[in-house]
Amino acid sequence: MLASAWADFQANLWLYLSMPITSGLVGYATNVLAIKMMFYPKDFIGKPPLFGWQGVVPRKAEKMAGIACDTLVPNLVTEREVFERLDPDRVAEELEGPVLELVDQLIDEIMSEFEPTIWETIPLRIRDMMVRRAQQDSPEVVAEIMDQIKDSIDQVFDLKRMVTSTLTEDKSLINKVFLETGRDEFVFIGRSGFYFGCIFGLFQMIGWTFYKGDFQLPLFGLLVGYLTNFIALRMIFRPQLPKKFGPLTIQGLFHKRQKEVARDYARLIADEIVTPRKILEAVLTGVHSDRVFTLIARNVQRAIDEQAGFARPFVALAVGSRKYIQMKQTAVDRLVKRLPETLHVVDNYAKEAMDIASILSSRLERLSPPAFEKMLRPAFQEDEWMLIAVGAALGFCVGVGQLIVFKAIAVTPAMTGAAAVLGLG
Repeated sequence: MLASAWADFQANLWLYLSMPITSGLVGYATNVLAIKMMFYPKDFIGKPPLFGWQGVVPRKAEKMAGIACDTLVPNLVTEREVFERLDPDRVAEELEGPVLELVDQLIDEIMSEFEPTIWETIPLRIRDMMVRRAQQDSPEVVAEIMDQIKDSIDQVFDLKRMVTSTLTEDKSLINKVFLETGRDEFVFIGRSGFYFGCIFGLFQMIGWTFYKGDFQLPLFGLLVGYLTNFIALRMIFRPQLPKKFGPLTIQGLFHKRQKEVARDYARLIADEIVTPRKILEAVLTGVHSDRVFTLIARNVQRAIDEQAGFARPFVALAVGSRKYIQMKQTAVDRLVKRLPETLHVVDNYAKEAMDIASILSSRLERLSPPAFEKMLRPAFQEDEWMLIAVGAALGFCVGVGQLIVFKAIAVTPAMTGAAAVLGLG
């Protein structure tokens, strides 16, 4: 028996040696496929609900975004903390040029629209004086509005809602969050699939040398597809804390990289999600924007009334109080509509002042292992069984293919003797 097995092995050396390589490739392919299935395609392809596929993360974007947001808000950063770092006077200073230009445009635009005749007959010197007078107090009004927004930030801005809606609406972005956070881990999953697959393939080779049961190759293929995924996931997240085994110190790969992940994750959040532009747009156009609009309207209308005292002979008395009120409301509406674009000039200052990346990075580094694991683990946990099952099924199919090839080769003259001894001929 042993002699026949050895003769068979020598006669078909390359065939046997292909087993570990094939098994390694199966392990690699199934692991990489599982990763791809987590994130792609971004939109459902096929015939819903049973036939087709959509990446696990995009399909459950809202839940994934909620989990990611729970890690950030309010555990790591709050609305008040973000805005407390902004200096209203500095914001007014940054906005001075664009706001003065906007005031000039609005006065000319509204007067030309409501009372073109009167506006055209007013001497240019007087018109310029009216504009300069209106512009004079603009920075002060901006600073006052900023102060009032800061005082009521909890009522006018929902950071968690902003983060969740941003991630939910942009499936590419939520994919990016997980892909960049677990960049090294995903590479490890693919490579480990090959290494572990090769190891399993060696056992497969030894087993096939001495016993050529029809079930053996498909079973090994299934086990390779299943175990390579399972083992890789365990090695990424376990153990959470370093453990010594003799001279070796073992720790889950993701936890070992906590400082590096914290830095990259914080940079991504600060650059793509919690940006000054998105924050200001959320304040001005979000679910609580009506409160902000009321606050801005009250301040702007008051400023207009204070300035109109100077120009009343040319404006209020000439156009009538009703039209004057309508003009004020139009001015406020157009001001608020153009504010998001105007406010973008403060992006650089706001990003530097808020310093979201540094805040998040330092706090993420101090997260407990269970809390830190929640940053990446949800991407694997959702439908993990399905991903592993697909890997196992693919491995099984490759094993069946191997069996067909090996059976075909078993009838060649080189293997006839061994096949007869083993009852395969």
